[in-house]
Amino acid sequence: MSPSRPDQNAQRLTPSQCCAIIVTWQPQISDLVALLESLSAQGCASIVIDNGSANAEALTQTLHPMRDDVTLLSWSENRGLAAGMNAGILQARAQGYRFVFLFDQDSCIGGRFCQSMLAAWGQAVKLGHPVAAIGPRLQDPQSGRKTPFKCFRLLARNDIPAAPGLFATDFLISSGTLLPLSELSRIGLMKESYFIDNIDLEWCFRARSLGYALYGTDRTVLFHRIGEDSQNPLVAAGIMVSHSPLRSYYSTRNRLHLRRQSYAPRDWKVRDLIRFAIKTSWLLIFNRRRREYLQQIRRGIKDAGDLRD
Repeated sequence: MSPSRPDQNAQRLTPSQCCAIIVTWQPQISDLVALLESLSAQGCASIVIDNGSANAEALTQTLHPMRDDVTLLSWSENRGLAAGMNAGILQARAQGYRFVFLFDQDSCIGGRFCQSMLAAWGQAVKLGHPVAAIGPRLQDPQSGRKTPFKCFRLLARNDIPAAPGLFATDFLISSGTLLPLSELSRIGLMKESYFIDNIDLEWCFRARSLGYALYGTDRTVLFHRIGEDSQNPLVAAGIMVSHSPLRSYYSTRNRLHLRRQSYAPRDWKVRDLIRFAIKTSWLLIFNRRRREYLQQIRRGIKDAGDLRD
């Protein structure tokens, strides 16, 4: 069964037909409110799924006056980022929305973000390929560094002469991404067993293996921090992402599990093996918390074999 035909009416979409999904855990409420207010001003409703935050009561009180534009689902425990995304997607589908935006709780968007993303969607469907998702250009709010759209094939070019400002890519970071709900019944939801790390990577590989295209766009920018602060020069250069020892556990476990999946690209497997070797060596030699990293990486290697598909 081949992917469905692109929605040729997508270019006439308005933000009112889209819903933003934001999964929170211990959020900085002021940052979240700024994102929600910007979305509301652009005509886009939001669903917030809180994963058992300690400040859940304050979050509820703050969002209550915004209830016309914001739906809050509060959980008593942390079920993970993927579970939160899925709950929001299913809620948006039940409410009749056609598209969803995925955001992190600290993402920051400009005043025409939604309109620009929808314009990019209209541009993408004209290329004639079924589209799984479109992502904005991500920019670090402190360094100003922009994240490139990645193709894992060696020397592959991803610019599209027929669609200036649009880029073919093998992977999109979930934050800011626009997804059509009509295609999720074929591609599937996010893998909840991954909990927090590499959820977007696995979903993108699955979509690409089914014949869908992924595109990035320069029509708009999403200000977004990836990882944590670090003095590591590899992090500063954008080669690696800095995470805590616990996040290294999830990353190690999930990426090793993903490497065993038939839909994971061979070129990515080779590049990721090199990345894993360099990053692990750096952590275990130079990081002051090397013992913690070693314990969590070893645990991730062990648990990767037990992770359900």
